[in-house]
Amino acid sequence: MERIDFINIRRLQWCCDEVGIDVEALAEQTGISASTLKKLFEGKGGLTYNQLKTLADFFGKGVFFFLEEGDVTQERVHSANFRTLSNQKPYLSLDMRKFIERVERKRDEYLWLLEELEGTQPDFELPELRGSIEEKALQLRRWLELPERNSYESYREAIESKGIFVLQSLGYQGKWKIPKESPVLGFSLWHQKMPVIVVRKETTKERQTFTLIHEFAHLVLHQESRIDDENDLFANNHDVESEANRFAGNLLIPESFLTQIDTRNIPNSFDEYSDWFKSFRKRWGVSTEVILRRLVDTQRVDVVLYRAYRDWLGHQNLPQSSGGHRHRNREPLHIFGTKYVQKVLDAKNFDVITLYKASKFLDGLKINYLHQLEGHLVGNR
Repeated sequence: MERIDFINIRRLQWCCDEVGIDVEALAEQTGISASTLKKLFEGKGGLTYNQLKTLADFFGKGVFFFLEEGDVTQERVHSANFRTLSNQKPYLSLDMRKFIERVERKRDEYLWLLEELEGTQPDFELPELRGSIEEKALQLRRWLELPERNSYESYREAIESKGIFVLQSLGYQGKWKIPKESPVLGFSLWHQKMPVIVVRKETTKERQTFTLIHEFAHLVLHQESRIDDENDLFANNHDVESEANRFAGNLLIPESFLTQIDTRNIPNSFDEYSDWFKSFRKRWGVSTEVILRRLVDTQRVDVVLYRAYRDWLGHQNLPQSSGGHRHRNREPLHIFGTKYVQKVLDAKNFDVITLYKASKFLDGLKINYLHQLEGHLVGNR
């Protein structure tokens, strides 16, 4: 097979340096022999098109990226938001970096759809916020028009209704799964037109809720992009992460809600907490842990008890996040949200995009599944 011998080695080296991978590891990951890659780097050999395509796919680039002349500049290759997240968490794996870039491309698709359908792209407009973190949380709770009873889905829907694109990762292997080895629980991308929140699929929806509102806090309070792991979601050191945590706790459980809990009757055994707090969890769409944190904030529960519960919880064998193909036709709803999916279907029905392109926009959904999805949405109107 004919080999391509005008590959820009400097660009390939830049990709290797960016993710910290050497020739041997690159060979192992791509299936291209180490001797072939070594000759390439030494300028003594080339690659077949299929081999070059394998490298391009591995690094999340196009083939022509490695055929263009000139050196790479961060500003041309990566967005400002991507560079911001990478600087915050230098340990991000290559798969996580590709995931972030995939999210950015999906947002661009969404804006293109809105432009084609409505002739404009929306500006994200926040209400004027005043006062303390607690007061701002209440103002934004009213802005979102949240009732007392909520779930992860209702919080997500309320946030999406204000022009924020919310994506949720899948629980099984695929391009919309946050890599298993990554500690990232969520991230936010600030844009004046359609900011983005990404939430990692967790063992329970209640755990996802706090991540969702924490990332929402970064957008509405700080108007900046952030990427967060578990340490950030439990930060209490007076930085932007602890501020986001305070905001999230107060938005999810205002102080007035806590008066419904008679702390004198909290069980002595942590094993009984799940049942005892169940009605409050279901009503507010949050975890027992978040309720305890709010009780500590308002000095209704001692912080020692909360820390002991956290330690106990860390030793429990919690079920792993999962998600099969039982309802493959509905997966785009979980990943991209109902609002995005409906826009794709509207674009198809108004002949803005083809059926084939609608399938691609919806995570490569097969045509028969796409029709099932459309029927599901019509049936739930």
